[in-house]
Amino acid sequence: MSISSAMRRYAAEIYRLQQDHIPVPVSLLGEHVGASVQAVSQMIRRLNESGFIIHEPYRGVRLTESGEKIAMPALRRHRLTEVFLVKIMGYDWASAHELADTFEQGLNDELENRIDVLTGYPTRCPHGEPIPSRDGIMPVLSDLSLLEVPSGSDCIISRVRTHNPEKLRYIAKLGLIPGEPFHLLSCAPFKGPLRLQLKRHDHVIGYELAASLWVEITQRGEGNKLLPNQNNS
Repeated sequence: MSISSAMRRYAAEIYRLQQDHIPVPVSLLGEHVGASVQAVSQMIRRLNESGFIIHEPYRGVRLTESGEKIAMPALRRHRLTEVFLVKIMGYDWASAHELADTFEQGLNDELENRIDVLTGYPTRCPHGEPIPSRDGIMPVLSDLSLLEVPSGSDCIISRVRTHNPEKLRYIAKLGLIPGEPFHLLSCAPFKGPLRLQLKRHDHVIGYELAASLWVEITQRGEGNKLLPNQNNS
């Protein structure tokens, strides 16, 4: 079966989106791939007929096991490109995702492998997302949302899960980038703010911003924690 680059791109976007939405709404998929309703519908039909997705009418789509496999090369190329744009070309991480969408379209396997070498064989993109291996294996992370972490915990930023440029620039300004350790001082109830201690400085961040941060706990505290679905209206 012939698998086009467009099919891989859609599969990769579905893979990203279904980390938070299962199934992925068709309208949301259309927003992220930047295509017309007609183009998205045609691709969904093509992916569904090929056995790469399961389409639930009026609900959305989700990848099958074979669909996840065809998504891995596109995810690898995109995240390697982001590393190249930031590490080698000097772009900031806030613009890397959108630029990579365009830049990667001109790459072939040879150029992708060269980027891998030049960037030092990275295992994560600038935002902390794992980069699939050449044989399509996605590393498994043991992180969790900051909203699920009890106060008093020592943590390390693992991933920043947003592509919003303004959010990314603000997060970088606070120093909350992948690999940085911090101490969670307190979590206010009812979707209130969180207070973090980072390099001897305290930062107060809102619930919405905290939802973008995924962390690894190095020492668990015993205080309260905020769950993503707590007190939803």
